Amino acid sequence: MTSSPAPSSPAPGAPAHRIAPPTYEWDGFGFDTRQVHVGDTDQHGYQARVAPIYLTAGYRFDSFRQSWDRFTGDEPGQLYSRNLNPTHLVAEQRIASLEGGAGAIVVGSGQAAITSAILGLTGAGEHFVSTASIYSGTQILFNRTFSRLGVAVDYVWDWTDDAEWDALIRPETKAIFTETIPNPKNDIVDIAAVARVAQRHGLPLIVDNTIASPYLTRPIEDGAHIVVHSSTKFLAGHGAGLSGVIVDGGTFDWAAASRPYPGITDAPAPGRPSMLEAYGRHALEAYLRLGIVNDMGPALSPLNSFLLQQGIETLSLRVERHVDNAHRIALWLQEQPEVARVDYAGLPSSPYYEIAQRVYGGRSGSVFAFSLAGGRAAAELFYDSLRVFSRMTNIGDVRSMALHPATTTHVSFTQDIRDRLGIDDGLIRLSIGIETADDLIADLRRAFDAVSEAGL
Repeated sequence: MTSSPAPSSPAPGAPAHRIAPPTYEWDGFGFDTRQVHVGDTDQHGYQARVAPIYLTAGYRFDSFRQSWDRFTGDEPGQLYSRNLNPTHLVAEQRIASLEGGAGAIVVGSGQAAITSAILGLTGAGEHFVSTASIYSGTQILFNRTFSRLGVAVDYVWDWTDDAEWDALIRPETKAIFTETIPNPKNDIVDIAAVARVAQRHGLPLIVDNTIASPYLTRPIEDGAHIVVHSSTKFLAGHGAGLSGVIVDGGTFDWAAASRPYPGITDAPAPGRPSMLEAYGRHALEAYLRLGIVNDMGPALSPLNSFLLQQGIETLSLRVERHVDNAHRIALWLQEQPEVARVDYAGLPSSPYYEIAQRVYGGRSGSVFAFSLAGGRAAAELFYDSLRVFSRMTNIGDVRSMALHPATTTHVSFTQDIRDRLGIDDGLIRLSIGIETADDLIADLRRAFDAVSEAGL
């Protein structure tokens, strides 16, 4: 079936006019508009409204010369799907726009994003500093795998204490790492305060913004230089595929840095320009894409990239429901007799309440924890009594989920570290989804009733 030809002249009575072309430049448009449109182009002229999935490992070169120029970097363009795929470009441009960055790179998972970003800045014998309250899997990555590579980490337990930062930062320190909303304790971090520490020491600041998402806060606006996400979570939202993303803010002055970043500032070969000379404010993005990500190979499947794009289109709508539900449930939980403590920064009882009000309007995401007064036994019975909440690992899905950190995500941590992090035996982590809040509360109440009836 063929489409009807466009009319060659206006309909009777209609004035002559030009047909407006679609907009493809979205700078200056609102967040909700950009999350739907940025990155869409009609590259091949088929007028497909949804960007296609490019399931290809490689790409043809036009000539001997073009293949040479692509490999040397003299000509930008497709080389191999390990570092660049047309499907990825849509998600990359969209996320960079939402975060306010210069560019972005999608990879196979959030752990791949963190690994690539930090190994792009550090090497054997070097060091970085992180806040202590971060996702358990990230701590395990730092403590187990990075240590085997000779990259050391130290943890700051009180990020408000400048003296603690200053005591840990040394000449071989190459970066600072933190999270906007740590998991599972919702003990939110003032990124602007940590950025001042990074600026004072001349260090790039890497911020994991997975739980907040750019809809709630944008770390680059507060002084961060690099943002990472497990985009499996809120950016995608559907739990159907793994992905991660690194956003280059394009704001760190690599040329003026007092510490060496040779992958960015040194020539890769005699007579060749450095990444900084060739790409300017996109130097880190180019180095990670053509260097670290290309070399280590944490490639994202084009299918999962497509799923990520689809999720981003509804990010703001979903997060609004997530945080509304979470705030209501946190308020309800603190009134329940079986609950000893609720770790949610949006509650006046939280030590992070002031930051939550200032940065998040009191709605500090939808991943938080609470502790049952009956300890481990009560937590086990409560957990096994849930019917609407899914008992599973993951966060940021449209479905509500629950987990017992002490026996799962933090099971390999020493008791001393768990105590310092506040991961007690009665702690349950919740990731609040977008279901009807009354149904979620009824499910929690039913599980509490089981605990009460057992005398726990």
